[in-house]
Amino acid sequence: MLPISQRARTVQASPIRKLKPLADQAKRAGKRVYHLNIGQPDIPTPKEYFDGIRQAAQGVLAYSPSQGLDEALDALAEYYRTFGIALTRDELIVTTGGSEAITFALLAVTDVGDEILVPEPFYTNYNSYAQITGVQIVPIETRAEEGFRLPERKLIESKITPKTRAILFCNPGNPTGVVYTKAELEMLAEIARTHHLYLISDEVYREFTYDGAQAISALQLSGVEDRAILVDSISKRFSACGARLGVIASKNASVMESALKFAQARLSPPTLEQYGLIHLLKSSQYQNYVREMISEFARRRDLVYSELQRMPGVICAKPQGAFYVIAKLPVEDAEHFVRWLLTDFALQNETVMLAPAAEFYATPGKGRDEVRIAYVLNTDALRRAMRILREGLQAYTKTR
Repeated sequence: MLPISQRARTVQASPIRKLKPLADQAKRAGKRVYHLNIGQPDIPTPKEYFDGIRQAAQGVLAYSPSQGLDEALDALAEYYRTFGIALTRDELIVTTGGSEAITFALLAVTDVGDEILVPEPFYTNYNSYAQITGVQIVPIETRAEEGFRLPERKLIESKITPKTRAILFCNPGNPTGVVYTKAELEMLAEIARTHHLYLISDEVYREFTYDGAQAISALQLSGVEDRAILVDSISKRFSACGARLGVIASKNASVMESALKFAQARLSPPTLEQYGLIHLLKSSQYQNYVREMISEFARRRDLVYSELQRMPGVICAKPQGAFYVIAKLPVEDAEHFVRWLLTDFALQNETVMLAPAAEFYATPGKGRDEVRIAYVLNTDALRRAMRILREGLQAYTKTR
């Protein structure tokens, strides 16, 4: 048999999706599975988005420009302007999802063998992007007991080597729900200035903040205009995960020129989906839609956190943003427990699927007793799922 590449052998399987065959098997056996493993909101995509696609769906479905349609770039620039972020067309590129935006950012500022600092736990697919681009993730430890706040500056700087090129972070955080303070972000900015590093800021969950927390963009920080790179996606704020539309933005012309070369190599981002975005952003309804969605997710957050607090031995920090929570469970192997829930447990013929958290870390051995819970279902479904989790934990720990 011909060998496959070392890259193919080392890229991890997604902990979010790799247990899907077990969930499918449970469904074939007649069980209902509550999916809390993946960040797929159940809230309907705005009607205006589909209206824009329908209006454009005629004639030839052509490539869009590699950078994105001019109308899409202008609509996005206006969207960012409402957050005090001034961007021109040349400072924006529409990407095929936020995943491509992160990959473009890494390709633009790192070479094979370089290092990037990332607070852990982090969005697990960062591991895959790093492995594909030949970059090494150097983790910055954060802890649930401390609300996943960033550690002091000297600890972060102790991780920097001659190979370090950037700091990549998600704010608000996936999977932790942390929202970094202005002081934390200014600390990162000062580290980037002092050590000549890029700041790659994943801002997919910008609007998802609770209890008065506010997400500050890397592009709103002073003194790092030449090194701040914003990566973004419409998947969550418009419940349009399947649209596969993202953004990379920076004031650094060299970064954007480099990213455009990669964009040209893949030809174009999705065309019809851009027309949906243009129509939605030009409507008078999208801001109301987002506000209502955030209010709904705040209710879901409160329910899930309250239920987790009632479970003996479970430790978690109350999320300030996004729609995830990392929960430390009273088990030795969370992945084994998640598998067991799908294969061996049911409550009235229902069970729940979670994401094992070990692969949200770069440090070996960390997160083995943790899971990520995505509170993306309606409150009735979440209440039922939390009961299943509570009783499943009780049954599982009795057998161990």
